[in-house]
Amino acid sequence: MTGGRPLAAATFGDMLIKLPAPVSDYLAADEQNDMDKFSRCFTKDARVQDEHREYEGLDAIKSWKARTASHRIVVEPLRAAVTEKNVRLHARRTGNFPGSPAECDYTFVLTDGKIAWLGIR
Repeated sequence: MTGGRPLAAATFGDMLIKLPAPVSDYLAADEQNDMDKFSRCFTKDARVQDEHREYEGLDAIKSWKARTASHRIVVEPLRAAVTEKNVRLHARRTGNFPGSPAECDYTFVLTDGKIAWLGIR
């Protein structure tokens, strides 16, 4: 168990990566552009840091997601390091944005089975 919830195995291409449920739920909701499922992945006071900006609180995070939805980003996890409350995920992002495809690092901090902080670099 990690962050209060069990690990979920997810297959990406030919690779099987075990991620905590909040992270695999986030990736699935992001790919499906499912705002309800996406919102349930985060704590109410969560923070997201992306493109040198920080979004604090669920409403700000939902607005960030709505603004980036037109990019139609697909995340392909390449490798992950998982500890009790932290997940570092290196992934390839493709979509409708300048510089696509691009590799980046996601850092998730989990609290009570949800994402409390997400950094994307």
